[in-house]
Amino acid sequence: MTRPRARPTTGEPVVPASSDLAAPRRTGVTGALVRALDSDVFYSFRRSPVTLVAALVAVLLIGASLAAPLVAPTDPFALETLDLMAAFTPPMWAEGGESVFPLGTDDQGRDLLSAILYGMRISLAVGAASVVFAMLLGVGLGLLAGYAGGWVDALIMRVADVQLSFPAILIALLVDGVARGLLPRDLHHDMAIYVIIFAIGVSGWVQYARTVRGSTMVEKNREYVMAAIIMGLHPGLIALRHVLPNVMGPVLVIATIHLAVAVITEATLSFLGVGLPPTEPSLGTLIRIGNDFLFSGEWWITVFPGLALVLLVLSVNLLGDWLRDALNPKLR
Repeated sequence: MTRPRARPTTGEPVVPASSDLAAPRRTGVTGALVRALDSDVFYSFRRSPVTLVAALVAVLLIGASLAAPLVAPTDPFALETLDLMAAFTPPMWAEGGESVFPLGTDDQGRDLLSAILYGMRISLAVGAASVVFAMLLGVGLGLLAGYAGGWVDALIMRVADVQLSFPAILIALLVDGVARGLLPRDLHHDMAIYVIIFAIGVSGWVQYARTVRGSTMVEKNREYVMAAIIMGLHPGLIALRHVLPNVMGPVLVIATIHLAVAVITEATLSFLGVGLPPTEPSLGTLIRIGNDFLFSGEWWITVFPGLALVLLVLSVNLLGDWLRDALNPKLR
């Protein structure tokens, strides 16, 4: 049995053995990547087959929509590519189908695959912008209500309670109708996408506000906030610099799930004819156009956009559910 070496009593430095040397700590992007791959969140991600499939489907759909100008066979917005003689062409595997139109064409002769890719990009853009707007509005009001308290908290929460008594789609329809009534008729087409982003965002800020308010009311009584108050910092600076970073944890989960809800809301509004115009077809617009020809035999015009919408929303919802469970310390 080998006896351990005694530590020298002189002032000579001790050179540790090679086995005692700790691995160098990685910093920068590489270190962050290594720590992310070794985290509990990534472990739960790779251990869930459903989450892996959902992530793969979401990446494929979102990537294809973002790269639509590169991967789409044609540009559905380019009028010179439209051929009315090719309208109602069935999918290429059906009788009368053509290989140049893999999923067939719509009533205007647009390639349905290209229209779906471009329409999905518009739906995602509207959904993401609506989520960002709702998150900024909700987080700001929730932080203000939770930190200020008093009549400010009561006023903001009563407004939130009133809005919760109405369905989100009804709020979006109301806001869209008021905006269309206030705007001049010649601006309806140009402002349609901004109106629908505002309508969806206003209808979804409450869940962010209520979550952030509850977390803020807990955090503002912590020792670090008390220390900042004693140091004489401005209340707004304390709320933004110290409280806000500590209440943003659940917001990411809410935003992920809200993205799917926003895409569904946009599709619903477009299907009802109060969303995006037919010249800028989102998935909801394509489904509405195809619904007019569903019972006449041209089923593909509405089935394929509907299937793309279902896959996109389902994959994002599954990722949101996984993220909610992965970030919940009680389930670890």
